[in-house]
Amino acid sequence: MALTLRDADRSQPVAPRLYRLLRERVVRGDLLPGTRLSEVEMAGEYAVSRQPVREAFIKLAEEGLVEIRPQRGTFVSRIHVPAVMSARFVREAVEADIVRILADHADAAFIGRLRAHLTEQQAAVESGDPQRFLVLDEAFHRMLATKAGHAASWDVLQPLKTQMDRVRHLSAHAFPLRELLAQHGEVVEAITSGSATGADRAMRGHLRKIIDDLPQIIAAQPAFFEGVEEANI
Repeated sequence: MALTLRDADRSQPVAPRLYRLLRERVVRGDLLPGTRLSEVEMAGEYAVSRQPVREAFIKLAEEGLVEIRPQRGTFVSRIHVPAVMSARFVREAVEADIVRILADHADAAFIGRLRAHLTEQQAAVESGDPQRFLVLDEAFHRMLATKAGHAASWDVLQPLKTQMDRVRHLSAHAFPLRELLAQHGEVVEAITSGSATGADRAMRGHLRKIIDDLPQIIAAQPAFFEGVEEANI
C-alpha cells in the first residue's frame, strides 16, 4: 500500500512528515539500495514543493539512508554490513538484560499478553504475510522493553538498528518465520518459568540468527550491500 502524507501526523510541518514517510519506504525496501531519487518526482508524487523534499533528503543523508552526490543526484544508500553487525551486538546486550529482568519478575497478566501476541504472530506466519510478522516482531520486542521499564532504551536502539531493519525487510520472504516464531516462544517460556538464564540464552540465540542468514542474503543481492569484507562475516 502506497504511503501518503495523510498517513503521518498532520499537526506536524510537511518536511518532517515527508522525511518519516521516505524513511519508512527506504527501511522497508520500497525504495531499494541504489535507487536514484528525484526532488522533482518526489515533489510531484506527494504534491508538495521541492523545499520539503530537499530538507527530507538532507535528514535522510545525515542518517546514512541516502547519499547526495553533487552533480549526480541523490541515491538510496547501500546497506552497511558493519552497522548491521554492530546493531545486533548492542541489541543482544540490551535485550538479554531485559528478559532477565522479566524472568525475575514473572507477571501472569503480562505472560497472557505475550501469549496472545504469539498467537497473532502465528496467524501472520500461517497466512504467509512476512511484512505483518515483522510489524508484530517489532511490537513484541518493544513490549518486553516497556514491561521491563526500559522503553527509553528501546527508543535509543531505533537509530542504531536502522540498517538491521533494512535487512529484515529486504529479505522478509527468505527469513524462516516459523523458526523465528519458535524462538519468540522460547523467550516467553523462559520468562514464564522464571529462568533468567534460559531467557538470556533464548534471546541471544534469537538475535544471532541474522548472523547465520546474512551471508545468504548478501549473496542473493550483493549490489545492495557495502562493507562486507570489513564486517568479516
